[in-house]
Amino acid sequence: MHQLQKVMSYVRRALDDYHMIKENDTVAVGVSAGKDSLTLLAALAEMRRFYPVRYGLKAITIDVGFPGGTDFSPIAAFCDKLGVEYTVVPTDIYQVVFDIRKEENPCSLCAKMRRGALHSAAREAGCNRVALGHHFDDVVDTFCLNLFYEGRLGCFRPVTYLSRSDLFLIRPLLYMPEKEIVYFANQAGLPVIRSKCPADGATERETVHQTVNELDRQFKGIRQKIFSALQSSGLDGFSLDPHEPEDSPGD
Repeated sequence: MHQLQKVMSYVRRALDDYHMIKENDTVAVGVSAGKDSLTLLAALAEMRRFYPVRYGLKAITIDVGFPGGTDFSPIAAFCDKLGVEYTVVPTDIYQVVFDIRKEENPCSLCAKMRRGALHSAAREAGCNRVALGHHFDDVVDTFCLNLFYEGRLGCFRPVTYLSRSDLFLIRPLLYMPEKEIVYFANQAGLPVIRSKCPADGATERETVHQTVNELDRQFKGIRQKIFSALQSSGLDGFSLDPHEPEDSPGD
């Protein structure tokens, strides 16, 4: 329970700083079955009991359709224990990306299709917010990925409004370091399901992640410095005094 309290302190700080949830919102947690989304789900489920803003909570998994299938029953049991409605949405994303399109770099198309399926499922479930499991390390890695590979300054937003689907995307774990998520997931015995994706661990993002980790060992605290620079610059909605989120041009 102590470890969950620590997770909730990170989540509450993000919710408060960026006004992520409003009264009577219904939030869909995009549950990939990995450690990040399950940690987020556990925290948001428990916080319903005391957070001053009342909200509903649902969990949605997009089944990419990996060969051999994936057994999501442990996730269903976990959601039942938390008192959270759970939906698995079957798709043919794997077949499209790997068999039909035969993408050499499959991550972009796969992510785009998963996002579209998640947003549609959230709207069908009556949700107006989608919570994603991006954490502190993801923020810094995404900033560096854009800088190293595209030569631009940018990151995903803490809160993004999608005008076409009329949804807000929120990222309540953005203050929580990955190592603490790993520790919590292990201590809490979360029912993590290992990814079957053939591209898992062999991506540009993973290369950047390892590079930034090495830089952080050489220049102690560089991750925190990059994150603080994002906040002080106000880039992509990271200002600590955010205005109402703008429509996302990429929706």
